[in-house]
Amino acid sequence: MQWLSLPLSNDFTLKLLKRSATAKPNLFAFLQYLYTMPSLTITLIQTNLHWENRTANLDMFSKKIESIQEKTEVIVLPEMFSTGFTMNVEALSEGMNDQTLQWMKKTAADKRVIIAGSIIIEEDKKYFNRLIWMLPTGEYGYYDKRHLFAYGNEHTKFTAGNKRVIASVKGWKLNLQVCYDLRFPVWARQSPFSAGEEPGVTPEYDVLLYVANWPQQRIYAWKSLLVARAIENQCYVVGVNRVGNDGNNVYHNGNSMIIDPTGEIVYQKENEEDIFSYTFQKERIVQTRKKFPFWKDADSFHINL
Repeated sequence: MQWLSLPLSNDFTLKLLKRSATAKPNLFAFLQYLYTMPSLTITLIQTNLHWENRTANLDMFSKKIESIQEKTEVIVLPEMFSTGFTMNVEALSEGMNDQTLQWMKKTAADKRVIIAGSIIIEEDKKYFNRLIWMLPTGEYGYYDKRHLFAYGNEHTKFTAGNKRVIASVKGWKLNLQVCYDLRFPVWARQSPFSAGEEPGVTPEYDVLLYVANWPQQRIYAWKSLLVARAIENQCYVVGVNRVGNDGNNVYHNGNSMIIDPTGEIVYQKENEEDIFSYTFQKERIVQTRKKFPFWKDADSFHINL
């Protein structure tokens, strides 16, 4: 299996293809195929978590990932998958070369997949709820959660991120987001053009990905907003949540979901642990955007950070 994953802007991809066309025809042909967006299989893992027990959680996920028999390219874990949604950052935070990152590198390499999920990271004496996008090569990108959950005091412990991150795999562009970000549509809003291109040429991304610890008591908002994000951005949406009680006795009933670009629910699982793989098809998203090119009429905007 050959991989090319660029967590960079689309204009970098275009420049790479242009240079390759004149310099290395064989490489250009391969990259051209890669960026025609063949199918992409993503696996969601919805599970209970061991409260503030990193070793137990990593052992559990190792077994679950090993049990996946079907071919997949991306495996998505919940928010704070190694600890649960805890504010005990002084005791549970890690650096970018510590246990969980090393586990992600080894697991991604052994399984030959991309692994995504958020963990607590300490960096420059600050704490981040950081979604890691780990490649099987050991390279990685990351997104720091922008909107901190003040109702749960997350803003008192963590530092907010200030950059959106769009990862690429097999030509599919995935916008990485974390939990509470879902409530803020502007942060996820599809741009009507990509960097370096004319307006109306192509949408900014194809899949909007959320990892979460979203409790049952507010699950209606989770389900409704995931569908809304798919419709308004004409993209696939993947939401991976957890199940079970956390250490604060807050119950989570899952409802991990996949929604297609028209807002149709492709997958939803409530109250049970589950591992589900879905193969995304290029034709579905292309046909939707061609038949209903609503994204071209979107308002332009700028976010001041």
